[in-house]
Formats: sequence, C-alpha cells, structure tokens
Amino acid sequence: MFTVIGLMLAGMLAGFLLRKYPLGFIHPVITVLIWALLFLLGIEVGGNEAILHGLHTIGLEAVVLTLGGTLGSVMAARLLWQALTGRKRGKTPTSSTPRPTQGGTLHALKGSLVIVGFFVLGIGCSFAGLVPGHVGTRVSFYTLCALMTSVGLSVGNDPQTLKNFRSLNPRLVFLPVVTIVGTLAGSALVSLLLTHRSLTDCLAVGSGFGYYSLSSIFITEYRGAELGTVALLANISRELLTLLTAPLLLRWFGPLAPISEGGATTADTTLPVITRISGQEFVVISIFHGFVTDFSVPFLVTLFCSF
Repeated sequence: MFTVIGLMLAGMLAGFLLRKYPLGFIHPVITVLIWALLFLLGIEVGGNEAILHGLHTIGLEAVVLTLGGTLGSVMAARLLWQALTGRKRGKTPTSSTPRPTQGGTLHALKGSLVIVGFFVLGIGCSFAGLVPGHVGTRVSFYTLCALMTSVGLSVGNDPQTLKNFRSLNPRLVFLPVVTIVGTLAGSALVSLLLTHRSLTDCLAVGSGFGYYSLSSIFITEYRGAELGTVALLANISRELLTLLTAPLLLRWFGPLAPISEGGATTADTTLPVITRISGQEFVVISIFHGFVTDFSVPFLVTLFCSF
C-alpha cells in the first residue's frame, strides 16, 4: 500500500510542477485503468475455486453482511455530515455540498455499471479458461500503480487542490472512526438474522472494510476456510458496491457516504470514483480514511476471531 500511495504523491508533485500545462488526457486514462483493474480482479475471482463454489452456498450470506455493514457506515457518515454542517434532511444544500444534476448522476451510475461489466467479463474469461487466473494477480498491482500515479497527476494539476486542503474541516478526521463504528453496528444487527453465525463471526467479516485479501487470510487461519470465503466475497462486494452506488449515496446520504462505504479501499482503488463523485476537496480525507481503516483491519479481525 505504501508503494501505491508513494506513486500517487509523486504524481501529485509532477502534476503540480506541470500546473501551467493542463493535462486533459489524464481523466480518460484514469477511466481506462479502472476498467482494466476491475477486469483483472474478475480474472482473479474466476480463477479461485473456493469463491466459485461459495457463490452457490454462501454468496447470499456474504451479500447480507455487506449490505448490513455498509448501510450502518453510510448512515453514520450522514449523521457526521449533519453534525458538521448543521444540515437536516429536506434542507437545501449550500454551494459547498457537491450535488450533481440528475443527468450527471445517471451518467456516473452508467459508468459504474460499465465498471462492473468489466469485472463480470473478467470472471467469464477466467472461468472459460481464456485467461489464466494467476495473470490477474501478477498484473493488477502494476495497473493499480499506474492508476494511482494518474490520479496523483490529476489532483496535483488541479489549481483548486491546495485551496481545498486548506479549507478541509479538521473534524472530518473522525470519519474513519464513524465508518468503523457504523460498520460494526450494522454487522452486529445482521448477526441476528444469520443465526448460524456467531456475533464475533459477523464482526470479523465486517472488520475487513473492503480489504478482502488480508481479512480473508486472517479469518481462514482463525475460523476456517468457509468463513474466510464469506469474508472474501463480502469484502469484494463492498468494493464493487462502492463503485456501483456512489452517485446514489451522494444524493441520499451526503458526500461523506461514498468514502465511508469504500472502507479501506478509499486510498487506492475506489479513490478515483470518490474523487469524481464527491469532489476533489474530499481527496485528502479519502486517503486519510483509507489509511486508518486499512491499518485497523488486522487488529480488529484478529480481536474478533480470538473470541
């Protein structure tokens, strides 16, 4: 993770040095790289027999856990946004709140559907044997590095970035705490529905915050392959749900909601989408949010698995 963040910072520096030369080509490049990354992720999923077998037996369970955890986090994010702005439901947002037009929202949602389409295409290609599953694992890191460098160039080349950083509300540093508490609360409520799962099982899965690789490894080690597969599916779903629903979350829950839903992914894979939907002024808090939730994963997962 430090490598990709370092590349983003290097890209920001390069973009800042080139601020006299608008880099209009960067945004299309970012879009193509997002498509490629989701296609490669699909290849990894399609080449993993545990995931494919689990789609029929535990896929629904993973979806329920995903929805419970993310709903808890975005509701908590809305409460934080209201507390910071003094704004209640039904009041007209001020100019400081990003509010896309209906056409803009539909366009962004269409883009998210295209992204998910590339993910499904990757699964199909891997499942059909057209592309070996290990290719996705090997190439996705380099694609992610290219994506983060491009995002850095975009942010650094934007003259509003420094102004947005200076105007960032310091109280937004509480957003990672809100995400963690909201996710765990939603996961705890879901445990009442999944009677065959213990409370700590559901909390351990929710503590992945979209970091599907690390969380599933820990959970598999402590609780077995079945729950590890649930964690893998649930946290992959959280990342994909962020990409798919970010425009709707902005409209219903405010600009912090896409960040909160993204969990540990907001410093890398979902950052470009969050930047486009919520606005450039939320880049800094999105990265900070990703760092904090990312580092909390091994500690919280281990804690809940130990009970």
